[in-house]
Amino acid sequence: MRRLFTASADFFAVLVFAFIGRMNHAEDLSLHGLFSTTWPFALGAAIGWSLAYLYAHMRADHGFDYPFHPERVFPDGVLVWVGAVVIGMILRQQFHQGVALSFIIVATIVLGVFLLGWRAARMVLSRRRQTVTT
Repeated sequence: MRRLFTASADFFAVLVFAFIGRMNHAEDLSLHGLFSTTWPFALGAAIGWSLAYLYAHMRADHGFDYPFHPERVFPDGVLVWVGAVVIGMILRQQFHQGVALSFIIVATIVLGVFLLGWRAARMVLSRRRQTVTT
């Protein structure tokens, strides 16, 4: 259940990023328009998830008990964020959607805040709950 929530939160973060971007540029907010902006970053985030999963299993194979926890900021959240940005920009470039330097900078910052921010907030709240209960 935790992984489903995490995947949904990540997809929602990418969707909000695309929605805000389209609104700020007065672009069509149709389902097709939103999909065309969202899919490269959503696919990149999914690839980041896959890399995080593989990394967790590589660590486990070397004798470390490191289960897959995609809700963690590091390394899982960082891999999802980097995947979303890097793969998303590569796909946008390949499909002629535009990758201006200013857009790369803004997307990196905003997706970082969105994809890592909720994880960091969850971590802080979880630690506060542990402190209160002990």
